Amino acid sequence: MRMLLNIRIPHEPFNTMVREGTVGQVIGKILEEIKPEAVYFTEQSGARGAVVVVDIDNASAIPALAEPWFLKFNADCELRIAMLPEDLQKAGLENLGSKWK
Repeated sequence: MRMLLNIRIPHEPFNTMVREGTVGQVIGKILEEIKPEAVYFTEQSGARGAVVVVDIDNASAIPALAEPWFLKFNADCELRIAMLPEDLQKAGLENLGSKWK
């Protein structure tokens, strides 16, 4: 199941890690561990953030995705299920539409 992990990173402890020169190593280790399909670093509500695309087999994989960001950066994480166009085509929207008229 493809998921979007939306991460909001507060200024601390990130600023301290930047000053110490360790932030790249920490982010690299997290990304190596969670093996994302894609990662986009961006601004989130005036702070640092990222959107990470991951594919998981079941919900029990969620803690391993979020905990590194919580523990290392005190970040806020939101997870959303994401569909490709092919997934949406398989959803049976035609049948749902007639069922819920």
